[in-house]
Amino acid sequence: MSSKAVAIMVSGRGSNLAVILEAVAVGTCPVDVQLVISNKADAPALNIARQAGVPHVVYLNPKDYEERASFDAACADLIDKHACQWIVLAGYMRILSSFFVRRFVGRIINIHPAILPAFPGAHAVEDALTYGVKVSGCTVHLVDEVLDGGPVLAQAVVPVHDDDTRDSLHARIQKEEHRIYPATLKRMVECGFTIVGRKVVWNTKT
Repeated sequence: MSSKAVAIMVSGRGSNLAVILEAVAVGTCPVDVQLVISNKADAPALNIARQAGVPHVVYLNPKDYEERASFDAACADLIDKHACQWIVLAGYMRILSSFFVRRFVGRIINIHPAILPAFPGAHAVEDALTYGVKVSGCTVHLVDEVLDGGPVLAQAVVPVHDDDTRDSLHARIQKEEHRIYPATLKRMVECGFTIVGRKVVWNTKT
């Protein structure tokens, strides 16, 4: 199994997937995207993956499985079949089962549109605006069994303007997502890290 082999799980339009694949194409993100899995048949991300030449692009219908764990098991079997070291969530809108998280502990990466631990969950941008914060941003983190609760790999901060809407703030956050997600994946495969308590300690590049 190559330390650079990646599976990316998607549900939507695939903006972060596109940025990662573009970075791979130009040589600034040295991961090897072997597999893209979607739980949505009409996800634009699937076409992005196909057009980029990802070797294995798969749609799995959750309705074909009796429960979440069995669907996740099918996803996990595909990931192992294609020898993927890392699982990258890029707009994947299903909560992963405990079974899946334990099977790939320390190997699942997500990006969240807030400065965790503030504003976890599906409405992070709206929640930040409602709370009245003056800065927000995004967090790349490892996935554990607590929603948006895993150790932090990277964060970026953006200002919150008085006239911001959900869309305007989200657009500003996404610019930073598109910058730090490929950069974090690059660092992950080139340097690696260890976990001390909750803290990610990046290894020195040799």
